[in-house]
Amino acid sequence: MKNAKTKILIVDDHALLRRGLADLLRYEKDLVVVGEASDGEAAIATAAELKPDVVVMDLVMPVMDGVEATRRIKESLPDTKILILTTFGTSADVSRAIAAGASGAIMKDASMEDQLNAIRTVASGGKVLSPEIAKAVQEEPLPELTERQLVILESAARGLTNKDIATMLEISVDAVKQHLAAICVKLNAANRVEAVAIALRKHLLKM
Repeated sequence: MKNAKTKILIVDDHALLRRGLADLLRYEKDLVVVGEASDGEAAIATAAELKPDVVVMDLVMPVMDGVEATRRIKESLPDTKILILTTFGTSADVSRAIAAGASGAIMKDASMEDQLNAIRTVASGGKVLSPEIAKAVQEEPLPELTERQLVILESAARGLTNKDIATMLEISVDAVKQHLAAICVKLNAANRVEAVAIALRKHLLKM
């Protein structure tokens, strides 16, 4: 339907901030707030029930943070767009959220016009980053991976299993797991999938 409103789910552990954003969106003819959640776990459950078009997601929350909630929502609802709204999240946090599937990130102190434009941009399939966030992400130093770690990560990116990689490199599966764990630490990634996504975005892999 051409006139259908974009359904918004607001996720933030501060009720006042949720209410402020909801009040802002109330006057927009093309947007409607369908629900709110105060932490990542509640966000996953609420998104599954309401199937919003856009989730406006805080990064730092109790129970489950915005990065993990983003990853899980995108796994179950790939068409739902996620916009990170943050106050002091580090560039690494934002990078992890983007790698997990978020379509962008803006600061909570952005103007009302910028917040509305960001929501509409991600709803239409676009990407958005506040200038200060984009600058921080660009200035984030590249992690240094060893040659062996790069080979293992490239192999993981190509879909090889730990056993495949172990056979190829003539090392044990446990050794592969240890390398992958070290890679995740260096890239600030939660798992190998996120590590591959971050490495590709940072052009660390020759693929």
